[in-house]
Amino acid sequence: MNARKSLFMARKLLRDLNANRRLEVNMDNPPGKLGYYYIKFEEKRSKLNRLIHSLDEEGIPLNTTYIDVTPPRLHYYPISIGQYGLALFHTWLATGDTAKREHFLRVANWFARNAREEKEQGVYWLTDVPKPEFGVTAPWKSAFVQGRGISILTRAWQLTGDDRYLHLATGALLPFTRDISEGGVSVDRAAGETFYEEYVAAAPTRVLDGHAFSLFGLLDYTRAVPDALHPAGHRLARRLFDEGIEGLVRQLPRFDLGFWLRFNRCDLPGYPQDDPCTIGYLRLVRRQLLVLHRVTGREELLHFARACERHDALPNILKMYRLKLRALKKLDRV
Repeated sequence: MNARKSLFMARKLLRDLNANRRLEVNMDNPPGKLGYYYIKFEEKRSKLNRLIHSLDEEGIPLNTTYIDVTPPRLHYYPISIGQYGLALFHTWLATGDTAKREHFLRVANWFARNAREEKEQGVYWLTDVPKPEFGVTAPWKSAFVQGRGISILTRAWQLTGDDRYLHLATGALLPFTRDISEGGVSVDRAAGETFYEEYVAAAPTRVLDGHAFSLFGLLDYTRAVPDALHPAGHRLARRLFDEGIEGLVRQLPRFDLGFWLRFNRCDLPGYPQDDPCTIGYLRLVRRQLLVLHRVTGREELLHFARACERHDALPNILKMYRLKLRALKKLDRV
């Protein structure tokens, strides 16, 4: 057993006991105007993302690599950058501090500068850090990143009126239409169970919270860009959102371990079939489901959110830790 990895994971699990216990959600969004995001992120890095190491000269976050990535290095992680950008936007909304507004726009400009655009593939971002547990070594696409980028760019467009942001946000919808085998970020569409991939690998990885965050980005587009202004973009985003909700409802029962939730449902050979999520993820997913229930009215989402609340009890937590340790050992993470 690797002592360094074991110590890292032990500290992570101890922190996890109180993770997301007081996480705030935004359940009420006025039509048309994008204000607070659905999860109210704060700028404080200890609450936002512990892997954020520092900010570069423009105020863009740099992440440390995860424990199983060697050699360790600082890197730009688009999911974290988008999360930090939304936290800045929240601070600006709460305080009116114009410096926070300008800092948020620097984050939006990072997404604009780093966007890749192709006629067939649309607009996308790549994450240049390996994910050993999923066998990913080359720069990879992510539906989570696509959704984060859309949430940042549509807010920047509403703030500035600069159509460059809208153009990129609209192009970022296209990868959702394609399967991972075609260079896109979706799986299971042919089965009527569309799922958006946080980690695009050689086979589906189906990370639950990543799918929900992807849906938040699509939802932001439908709210920010009315049908009358951009019918093709609005209708595509609405279709992709509706497909993703249907896929979520159909696949949710397969994430339930009876006492806890699976972190993902991964088809890669050798990946543990019962890899439970951490406590923080369970609480996060519960809140995501409550938001999506409020938006869609789908009672299945409320039912599952209530199941998450029942699961969050000490006997189940102890049982989860035993199962999680077996999964971590199989993945060579401890």
